[in-house]
Amino acid sequence: MIATKPVDFRKGSEGLAALVREEMKCEPFCGTVYVFRAKRADRVKLIFWDGTGMCLFAKRLEDGKFQWPKIQDSVMRLSAAQLSALLEGLDWRRVHETREMMAPSQPS
Repeated sequence: MIATKPVDFRKGSEGLAALVREEMKCEPFCGTVYVFRAKRADRVKLIFWDGTGMCLFAKRLEDGKFQWPKIQDSVMRLSAAQLSALLEGLDWRRVHETREMMAPSQPS
């Protein structure tokens, strides 16, 4: 789940978990990965519950910016592949879920 509006990057895992609860109206301790952006689009923080504690992941790109959704008061979901692309600094909007190909039917 991505918070599309930038957050104060001085917040740690507890502060971000409070944002998940209060602003996103979600449960931070359910195993979902929550993604937050800074005002400058070159930094990202993720929090998630791994079953034993709250984990915090932070990344700052050395060159370039993360491709973010339009800034607005909302939350959006990304697939695992889209999240991976986002964290690599790629355009996650170009990642699509694979479609299962059906085998050609056998003649009877």
